[in-house]
Amino acid sequence: MPQLPDTACFTLTPDWVCEVLSRSTEKLDRDEKLPYYAEHGVPHVWLIDPIDQRLEVYTLDAGSKRWREVRIHQGNATVGAEPFDAIELELAALWSPPRTA
Repeated sequence: MPQLPDTACFTLTPDWVCEVLSRSTEKLDRDEKLPYYAEHGVPHVWLIDPIDQRLEVYTLDAGSKRWREVRIHQGNATVGAEPFDAIELELAALWSPPRTA
């Protein structure tokens, strides 16, 4: 989005969505949100499970509006994950609690 609109909401489809899973929301995220994102043409989705230390990377097969699993990353590896595969992401930073001053 080149410029933020001066409105309460906007209808532009995002290029990427990231959902942080929890035991109480995982079914909703997988069974309701993923189909919704596919129907609206979101091309990339990440599902992060901080308890199991897992990053699931999906891309949309646009013609079929179905998700294709690209890769599942686990543990403390340093990875390149679509659509940001040009940079390295340290997974350990996702599982570690934030540092306090």
